[in-house]
Amino acid sequence: MSMASHYRYIIVGSGIAGLYTALLARLHGPTLILTKGSIEDCNTQYAQGGIAASVGENDSPELHSRDTIAASSGLYDSSAVDILSTEASDRIADLIRLGVQFDTAHGALTLANEAAHSVPRILHAGGDATGQHIEMTLASVARLSNISILENKLVTEITVEHNRAQGVVTFDGITSQTEAFSGDHIILASGGAGQLFRYTTNTSVATGDGVALAYRAGAEIVDMEFYQFHPTALRLSNAPSFLISEATRGEGATLVNQNGQSFMDQYHPLGDLAPRDIVSRAIASEMSKNATSQVWLKLTHLNPDWIITRFPNIYATCYQLGLDITNELIPVAPAAHYMMGGIRTSTWGETTVEGLFACGEVACTGVHGANRLASNSLLETVVFGKRIITRTTESKANHRLPHNTNAALALSTNPTNIPDALPSLDLVTLQDHVWNGAGIIRSREGLETLKRQLLAWSTISKWPQTTESYELQNLLLVARLITEAALLREESRGAHYRTDYPDTLVKWENHITSKKP
Repeated sequence: MSMASHYRYIIVGSGIAGLYTALLARLHGPTLILTKGSIEDCNTQYAQGGIAASVGENDSPELHSRDTIAASSGLYDSSAVDILSTEASDRIADLIRLGVQFDTAHGALTLANEAAHSVPRILHAGGDATGQHIEMTLASVARLSNISILENKLVTEITVEHNRAQGVVTFDGITSQTEAFSGDHIILASGGAGQLFRYTTNTSVATGDGVALAYRAGAEIVDMEFYQFHPTALRLSNAPSFLISEATRGEGATLVNQNGQSFMDQYHPLGDLAPRDIVSRAIASEMSKNATSQVWLKLTHLNPDWIITRFPNIYATCYQLGLDITNELIPVAPAAHYMMGGIRTSTWGETTVEGLFACGEVACTGVHGANRLASNSLLETVVFGKRIITRTTESKANHRLPHNTNAALALSTNPTNIPDALPSLDLVTLQDHVWNGAGIIRSREGLETLKRQLLAWSTISKWPQTTESYELQNLLLVARLITEAALLREESRGAHYRTDYPDTLVKWENHITSKKP
């Protein structure tokens, strides 16, 4: 293993969280971005809806905070929420200065509405291609800057001495060589773990690497039972899950069953604009009730030219698959979308390991609670990415870690009651088991069965040295964290729903924290 140069900042991941943070970090010292694919391979590319910010005349940070809290099912951190909403407009200005061109009309930013937002506050770019526009803009700026960028480098270890992160070890997916890098500040910005589930809106790189790395390094992991399922992913037999943006319902689209009947008013006063967890479970209920594998999203009552203009990416993708959304219903069903738990951080991005920071989906700041408000994810990356750089360059920062964590979890270590016919482990098998045992609707029986399967697989002692093998090990660990936290939380709250504990209970208004023994 070779040892490379020392950097002030080592950033793992190249989505909006990693790129934006790196562009700020480069002003304060040598900065390295490590990404296991190309710099453009990330979930940011697939973020359609946009980025939330209170920049409209009838909006305010206080109103944005109120909507965020209402969606969180009671597990929000008030300081983090206030920071998110208050600093939003400045971070939008940063993105514009970096070259991001948000959609405008008559010289003003165009603001869309989405579920659970009380006013239109969603900025978008390219209609429904906001994430792609942001990613490509920031990647272009980064490639032309003095940032060192190494692609095809999967981080396999964070080196730690005396509870301080010292650097990272990487595996080259092309040469199979390992290499060590040292740094003053290690920033994890590696995204979520959507590849755990059979159906997901995430790209193939979303394999939980950051959470697994942080856990093995001794950092605390929190709220892993809360995984958000997007209610409307394209469900066609000849196509992978493709996100159909919540903005479609914000612009007037409706969900209907196989009889063409709207049903969301039966489940929530906000109907089609109810919070994501409500809509996902409502769809699951309708599918079960009517023995269908999908429901349908109806846009056919809207102006066809406007649909094509407002949602060009959705229109083009569906059209290529033989579906004209201007005159045909879109078959949709829930899919894993966003990891609301993750590495426990302060409002300055600090983890419980000194020198190790996290931002974006891999981090749990306390903003989202048990259910993320739509379009707060891209905003969270830039708000807390900025604060990481502030924390590492100024000494005034507050070190308080959020979350009342009076429920601790230690992963099981002794495999018992191993299933007689345990299947061999591969990605598809793992996805199927996690989807069935820890998906949208959970129960003790399903979670216990899954726990035994995961624990048995965790005893595998020999793994090949390949990128896919490292990713599978990371997914297995994250699956265990999700499953055992879901077993411990004996209630239903936000994205976590258990048929055997359907009520939301005051005694569970706390956070489940996991840490390596």
